[in-house]
Amino acid sequence: MIKYIIPAILIFLIVLFWEKITEFFEKKLNIKLNYIVVSSIIVVIAVVLLLLNY
Repeated sequence: MIKYIIPAILIFLIVLFWEKITEFFEKKLNIKLNYIVVSSIIVVIAVVLLLLNY
């Protein structure tokens, strides 16, 4: 059960605080994050981690 709850909470928090995350990266690294690219990378990492748990 924890295998499913933790990634869901992480994805929810990333979506919830997306504006603050992008502002942080813009201020610190002067990099503008593309929402589609970053979200697809996060989804791929989450799927890989879930598959490794089996």
